[in-house]
Amino acid sequence: MFLTISTTGTPERPATDLGFLLHKHPERAQAFSTSHGTAHVLYPEATAEHCTAALLLEVDPVALVRRGQGKGRGGAPDAALAQYVNDRPYAASSLLAVALAQVFKTALHGVCRALPERAAEPLPLRIEVPVLPARGGAELVRDLFGPLGWATVEAEPVALDAEFPEWGDSRYVRLVLEGDGLRLADALNQLYVLLPVLDDAKHYWVAPDEVDKLLRAGEGWLATHPRRELITTRYLSRRRSLAREASERLELVRLAEVDGLDVDDVDNAVDETSDTEERPVPLAERRRTAILAALRSAGAARVLDLGCGQGQLVQALLKDVRFTEIVGVDVSVRALTVAARRMRLDRMGERQAARVSLTQGSLAYTDKRLTGYDAAVLSEVIEHLDLPRLPALEFAVFGSARPRTVIVTTPNVEYNVRWESLPAGHVRHGDHRFEWTRAEFREWAEGVAGRYGYGAAFAPVGPEDPEVGAPTQMAVFTRTGADDDEREKGDRA
Repeated sequence: MFLTISTTGTPERPATDLGFLLHKHPERAQAFSTSHGTAHVLYPEATAEHCTAALLLEVDPVALVRRGQGKGRGGAPDAALAQYVNDRPYAASSLLAVALAQVFKTALHGVCRALPERAAEPLPLRIEVPVLPARGGAELVRDLFGPLGWATVEAEPVALDAEFPEWGDSRYVRLVLEGDGLRLADALNQLYVLLPVLDDAKHYWVAPDEVDKLLRAGEGWLATHPRRELITTRYLSRRRSLAREASERLELVRLAEVDGLDVDDVDNAVDETSDTEERPVPLAERRRTAILAALRSAGAARVLDLGCGQGQLVQALLKDVRFTEIVGVDVSVRALTVAARRMRLDRMGERQAARVSLTQGSLAYTDKRLTGYDAAVLSEVIEHLDLPRLPALEFAVFGSARPRTVIVTTPNVEYNVRWESLPAGHVRHGDHRFEWTRAEFREWAEGVAGRYGYGAAFAPVGPEDPEVGAPTQMAVFTRTGADDDEREKGDRA
């Protein structure tokens, strides 16, 4: 497998700066051991006017087979032979992409301490891959590289046999990319993703962390690429769950780029910061601080976060060792996926991971899994329910789960007049079905407390205005002992 990277320069900005950007000296040939062979880096030409770096990967077919790849199926003799006699040593594939990432790792990240300004600016580049598998033909090659800023994308089909043109073309092409509008790091990341996509095969186990690798390498171009679905599907070896996760995350990136927002601000269904943009101290942070203080005051150790969304509160609870068990519950699988990624559950230490779990569930139905906890939190949740469904939530939480403490926060609609960016008569979030005044919230909370044997205390959250109150109102429900005694007697009877 072979590819070359070339650039041009001037005496003031010599082309040999390519050696600094790749972190490989032009005057030395270097060899690197990889899991499937040996990668060599050498410079066929290195002058101030023109410099070419070459990456040559010598694949060991025997080592490839021994690592469990390419095993013959069905025991057929030709299948067994194909393990050793194939195109892997000659055609650029995922093995070359792996070598590219290993040998030019720092260059892929766009880091060059010696010449940081050169690493950050576009270069005149020419990249050539003599033999590239192209499942989809030369047209697909142009579809993939064409939208990425290259002035020239040549994909010349390689004939099966030059002496027998009637046999037609093979599935391989000679790829040449030329342009002066890309950074070297951008070009390398494109190759890292698209080489295995064109080959449509990966020669190593595709683990869930491949999604993160894909998004890192595709930053800045993959989210808006017209063939994004094909790229994600092939790169992830057609593993549907991983491809779906990648597509969802890329769509969030695309929407964020269109709106000029952070990715976390786009997913409105599980976002808790949309009403806090103009405040010097985020209201979401004030809410979490108030909730944590109330939980500590109640002496809670086992806590439910009902409607946990992106998991900000769960993450805050994890930082305090007094909370020994934390359960995040949300009806949205997408929200739970975002929460798990935010907290890096897959990389969390064993002791820490034992304290937290994320569960899908609807708060409109009773759930035996939610019983027996010290406290439950409904932070900015009730206003997302239609009013006729609110009694079902009340019974599920206060009547069935019956934690010792329940904390509920909800917007104070009276405060909305203080939001300069909020049009008159509008609620703070498009999904809010209602927003209550302080009197309405107090009336509801006292009614729930009376029906289910709780006492209710109220507190403002956020800067309190003398006329309209605080932006968020909070109720802390505490279960009364007398009511529990009566219930236990009834159970025994």
